[in-house]
Amino acid sequence: MANETKIIEMAELDEIERSEDLATIREKTQEIARQIQQILLERGQMMATAESLTGGLVASHIVDIAGSSAVFAGGIVAYQNEIKEALLGVPHSVLEEKGAVSAETVLNMTEGARKKFGCQWAIATSGIAGPGGAEPGKPVGTVWMAVTNGKKNTAFCKIFAGNRTCVREKSVYSVLGKLLFLLNNQKNTCTSEH
Repeated sequence: MANETKIIEMAELDEIERSEDLATIREKTQEIARQIQQILLERGQMMATAESLTGGLVASHIVDIAGSSAVFAGGIVAYQNEIKEALLGVPHSVLEEKGAVSAETVLNMTEGARKKFGCQWAIATSGIAGPGGAEPGKPVGTVWMAVTNGKKNTAFCKIFAGNRTCVREKSVYSVLGKLLFLLNNQKNTCTSEH
């Protein structure tokens, strides 16, 4: 079966992603992480992370929950482009032509992490947390994220407001939320077929 890739150029922000309340964002993120763990445990599946701007925050939210070793294989913080190439297999041409903050880069990051850790699911983040680093067409707060299970690959972009910490925390909430959505969607599809 061929891989199905869906790229969403710009996804709308939900209420939490528009919020500046870090305590609420973190609380909601932990709720999502607990649900992800439960679903992966039920299925006997594992996940991995490939992070750039979030610098390990996604992995941290997962391992904050007891029993995470049953579902979390590992993560790679690939902040520099050379590391994205060397450890995650992101082609040099993609980084040169599309940039580190792009759909193509995060999709390659997820696939690299999924293969390296031998797991069913992987997620990736790459963006501009600020205060500097803006590029034409990519303002501060621009974040590309991706989720893959090897058959379906989804990349999406959001532009978050707030300081560096807010942008990073909102990115974690958003990418874990997308993973949960896809897990639930797959779960409902599988259930309806039986």
